[in-house]
Amino acid sequence: MTVELKIHRLPGTEDIPLPRYMSEGASGMDLFSANTEPIMLSPGDIVMVPTGIRIELPLGYEAQIRPRSGLAAKHGITVVNAPGTIDSDYRGEVKVILGNVSRQPVEITRGMRIAQMVIAQVVRANIVEADALNDTARGAGGFGHTGAK
Repeated sequence: MTVELKIHRLPGTEDIPLPRYMSEGASGMDLFSANTEPIMLSPGDIVMVPTGIRIELPLGYEAQIRPRSGLAAKHGITVVNAPGTIDSDYRGEVKVILGNVSRQPVEITRGMRIAQMVIAQVVRANIVEADALNDTARGAGGFGHTGAK
């Protein structure tokens, strides 16, 4: 299934590649950094990295921003609010909130592949206030309620 994704490149970012799928079976398309100067991301730092693009999605879709597994595994770089959500009515620049969970600083350079963007359908809920909820075997059991193994 495909859906139309309109992309507007911001002035001064003509050298930055547009988002693209890196393989035929890829679910997410890579996003590239559009920072004008290198960003040194020290351990524990969080920074918002520009991509130089704005997008337009059809109503009923969202763009999810997720970490790139290679950056996470090799350098401890993650998307802090993963998955970040870009709503269909947002028209500002796409920015990625990166964090460094490693023990080493990592430099984010212009044009670097920093995250991936997955387009997903959205199901909206019809909110119904209820006096009670149906009982289940789990009930209110939360984290670890089935035991740690």
